[in-house]
Order: sequence, then C-alpha cells, then structure tokens
Amino acid sequence: MYLCPGQRGDKQPQLQDSPQLGVNKETAQVIQAAFRNAKFPNITGERSMRLLGRVAYGLTNIQVNDLSIERSEVELKEDNAIHIAIKNVTALFKGTLTYGYAGAWFLQLFHSVDFEIESSIDLQLSIKLTCQKDQVVPDASDCYLTFHKLTLHLQGDKQPGWLKQLFTDFISFTLKLVLKREVCKEINAVSQMLTNFILDLAANFVRDKDIIVDISLASDPVIKASYIESHHKGLVLYRNNSSVLSDSVFSPSLLTESRMLYFWFSEHSLSSLASAAFLDGRLVLNLTGEKLQELFEMEDTEVQRKAVQMVFQGTSYNDSVAKVWSLTQPQISPQPEGTVVRSLVAVEVSILPAGEEPLVALYMEKEITVTIQATYEEKKLILQPVDSSIEIKVFKCTADPSGKDPSIQRFLQNMILVAGIPEVTSSIGSALTSLMNSKRLDLFDIINPEIITRKGYVIVQLDFGFPSHLLLHFLEKSL
Repeated sequence: MYLCPGQRGDKQPQLQDSPQLGVNKETAQVIQAAFRNAKFPNITGERSMRLLGRVAYGLTNIQVNDLSIERSEVELKEDNAIHIAIKNVTALFKGTLTYGYAGAWFLQLFHSVDFEIESSIDLQLSIKLTCQKDQVVPDASDCYLTFHKLTLHLQGDKQPGWLKQLFTDFISFTLKLVLKREVCKEINAVSQMLTNFILDLAANFVRDKDIIVDISLASDPVIKASYIESHHKGLVLYRNNSSVLSDSVFSPSLLTESRMLYFWFSEHSLSSLASAAFLDGRLVLNLTGEKLQELFEMEDTEVQRKAVQMVFQGTSYNDSVAKVWSLTQPQISPQPEGTVVRSLVAVEVSILPAGEEPLVALYMEKEITVTIQATYEEKKLILQPVDSSIEIKVFKCTADPSGKDPSIQRFLQNMILVAGIPEVTSSIGSALTSLMNSKRLDLFDIINPEIITRKGYVIVQLDFGFPSHLLLHFLEKSL
C-alpha cells in the first residue's frame, strides 16, 4: 500500500480541490481535539518579594476555550518522519488564580480571582512510524511548541498593576512548560488511538465470517519524499487454513505519484480470496421469476420458444428456479485487458409443480473463461465482462434425454454468453458492493478511483477523504 499526502505534477491543484486540503483539515481536527482534551494540572509556586514578603500562588481549573488553527502543513521527510507544522494556534485558557502573601507587618492576605490567558502558538511535530508486533505504531514524542504570545488577564480592574505584572513574569515560564508537556503528551496519545482506530477499521474491512485477510505488516513502513510505503502480508485465512506467501513482482516503479492512495494486489492474493469464497459456498446464484424470464426471452425466435417449452414444460417462471454454482475453484489471472477468470460451472433449472416434488428439467456443466473489467462508480463496484467463451461438458435435458436436438444447446450456449454471464458478474459486483458498504466503505469519499490490471497484479489508485463526522465521532467517543 502507498499513501501520498497530496498530489504531485506539473500543475498545482487548486486549494479547494486538492486532496492536500483534506489531509490538513483532518490533521487540524486531531490537533484541536488534543488541545481540548489535554488535562492541565494545577500550577503552584511561591516567590519572595520586597515589602510583600513571601508570595504563594496557584492556578487551578485550567481549561481551553475558543481554540482555532490558522493553517496546518504536512510534509514527508525521506527515511525520517512525517513532519507536521501547525501555524498560529490561537487558544484562550481560563481558570482561577489564588494567591496569598505575608507582609512586613505580618498581615496575611489571600485572594482568588478568575483569569484568562491569551496565547498564540506554533507547533512542530515529527511522527515516526515503526512496526511492533506486526502493526504500525506512531511515535509523536518529537513535539515542540513555540509561543508567540502569552498574555495574562485578571478579572476586573481592582487588582493592582504590579500584581498582574508579577504573575505574568514568573508564571509564564512555568505555564509554557506545563502546556508543552500536556499538549504533546495528548497529541502522542491521540495519534496512537487514531492509528488503532484506523487499523481496526481496516482489519474489519477484510474480515467476513470465516474469511480473513491478514493485513499485518511484513516490514517497517518506509517514508519517502512524496509517499509512505507499507507492505502487508495479505495472507488469506479460512477456518484456520492459511494461504502461502509467494514471490511478488511488485516494484515501486509500477506506481505513479499523482494519487493519494495506492493498493497493489498480487494474483496470488486474488486467487486465494476466490478459493476461500468457493470453499465457503459463496459462489452460488439462484434466479427465478423476472430474472429467469429475462434470460430465456432475450430473443423471440422459433428456437427460443422451442427451448422454453422443452425446459419449462409449460411451467411459469415464478414456479421455476435456476441455480448457478462453481464446481471448481476459480482461477484468477490479471492481464492488461482485464482479469481473466476460469472455472467449471454448473447450471440446474428446476420446475416446481404445485403439490409435487421439484423436477430437474435441465442440467449443464461448462468450462467458462471470462475477462472482466472492474470500475467503482457512485459507491458501487461494477464488473463488466468484455470477452467470454464457454465449452459445454455435460448436457442433460429431461425433454430431450438423447440430446438429438443441437439447436437447443446452441440457443442455451448463446443465452449464457449474451445474458447469463453478464447477469452473474453483475450479481457478484452487487454482492461485493453490499459487503464493502456493510464495512462502512460508503462513508468515505472515494475520489476518481481507478482499477488497473496488469500481468500478474492489480492496482487500485484513488484520492480519498476521511469523513469528518466519523473522525469527530471517534474523537468524541474516545477522548
């Protein structure tokens, strides 16, 4: 998998249309959440003052209000870290200042007053990515705050000017240390929680009942100047059985650097998924009613009418069912023209006479080879067959047990090529769309996705937007 924080190319994208804007917006949301969620401890201290004696103070109930971020920038430092610059964080801190002092005449005075602190801060953050227990672990401990403004305001006008100056001078340094420590600690914690959240989403996306894809890391993530590269095992697990890792033909040169996110799938991984689906009994389709009628009445000819009469024997389509299933594990072979799928497929048409046992009117086995091109549009996976061939291996028709009428076979063969295979591929695309949407893929902004097939592998490249409401829900729930 490749992740690029923004687009590159001869033309710079407009800010409002750039994927970079989405990344920066999401970064700002996370940083804002870290500031708001940081737990600031009470700050106490004391200082000796001429005439006043010893002055003790405490800042309590420190909270963040009116937080805003002017802009954020994300940059990849090759072989180093993800560098994030947050510019002009304007934050208003509120709390209570309690102070007391013993004067030269032993007069003890204690006061409590609400305060506000206006601040303007720049934040520099370098996030390193490591592999621990086969998972991505971010380290955001390299964190620095630069204060351009830190102004203390005491409530009301009755406090003497020296008091405000006094506390501004010797509280500021301590306050800066506390803010840096707590904000940076919270940013590190939030980055780890967000990483775990995304990893959990990804793990759930590639898991469905007994079929699991192991997406744990095969090595440490690699940070380049324009992208982050991570290699995942991609092992398919089915009922405690695992596929075997095979040599990969992957090379970074196979990808461009114009999109935000790239996924690279090997032929082996795709074949392993198809095998698991076959073993799990998922490659089965039942057609009845209107769907069955559309297939058998795709043309109005004498041969067609004869075939319908021989197969259904006067039974309505609503009282009939066609079952299509794969007899062997499909062989998957990505090629430049599309993904080539080969399998031995069975078709069984049964009629259901009222009050009687179902009758198998037609049974066929055929070798099918189909080249499929895939697209993802309007949050739907569309599978389009572009080239197909079939070879009938077994043909049994109750009304023609001797098989002396070859016209029936020719009609059925043509029907399968013209209408049957498109119907099956469309149904598979719809089923996969439903499965992906059940994993909340439809909540994400998938922008201009492309599914590119090459000899031995498939590339999926896209720009994307992390849904703000999903991110905010996570932050609200987790913090």
